[in-house]
Amino acid sequence: MPYIGRFAPSPSGPLHAGSLVAALASYLDARAHGGTWLLRIEDIDAPRTVPGADRVIMRQLQTLGLRWDGEVLWQSQRDAAYRQAMDALAARGLVYGCACTRREIVENHAALEKARGARQALLDGERPYVGTCRNGLPPGRQARAWRLRVPPGEESFIDRWLGAQRQDVAHAVGDFVLRRADGLWAYQLAVVVDDAAQGVTDVVRGADLLSSTARQRVLARLLGARPPRVMHVPLILDPATGLKLSKQNHAPALDLARPVEQLGLAWRALGFGPIAADTPARFLAEAIPQWARRYKG
Repeated sequence: MPYIGRFAPSPSGPLHAGSLVAALASYLDARAHGGTWLLRIEDIDAPRTVPGADRVIMRQLQTLGLRWDGEVLWQSQRDAAYRQAMDALAARGLVYGCACTRREIVENHAALEKARGARQALLDGERPYVGTCRNGLPPGRQARAWRLRVPPGEESFIDRWLGAQRQDVAHAVGDFVLRRADGLWAYQLAVVVDDAAQGVTDVVRGADLLSSTARQRVLARLLGARPPRVMHVPLILDPATGLKLSKQNHAPALDLARPVEQLGLAWRALGFGPIAADTPARFLAEAIPQWARRYKG
């Protein structure tokens, strides 16, 4: 299949050093495979969207020489597609309403652990949903969110950076949300629907999203889509706090007065040696064949 990759930033602020590592890796992998590189603006989470940040991100990418192919897709314009996907799942009995609050989810999981007499290792600190509303809402309660009935079984896949991975989604995550209590579409549904619609064959992104991969693969197959290959690249950590650089942690925007320097820092974070270049175009022309020798195939 022809290679189709994508970079999908959330417009909650400008790109920073951490997001550039993911963008650069995604771009290089697409170009090394002679493929298409798409840009998707994941603005589905309206409360976190900063007006104008999408255009800032696009200008940053262009300044860095990371030019995408085709038209940009905005998730905020995709409501009908997400609704159609959820309706298709609901018609098969795979969706149900859930009345649980965040506090109740934590308390119900703690009660289950106590009953079992054993603690469960948490996935990125996330409490699995224990299925409280799976067989119907409690008396007097109304649905706040809508969840997917996750089938039993282990999901296995090969990550092109991290190697063999496996996860029992039903156990580690539980039935996950497709539409949130605030009425917004959940990231997990939106990303799977959009990857399928755009024909994405390969996803290269930060390692913080590795824990979402298994559930996205489960959902993709339930929607009749082929899950893309994945590569999860290292995160950039703040040396002062040890936390990943992110917009939520107030990571500074890229200094685009020196775009080649910014590309070089991201390149070295991906495990490569220095490149001598005076423009982004020349830098990328050197980087693409080096990436291909290591990661093509």
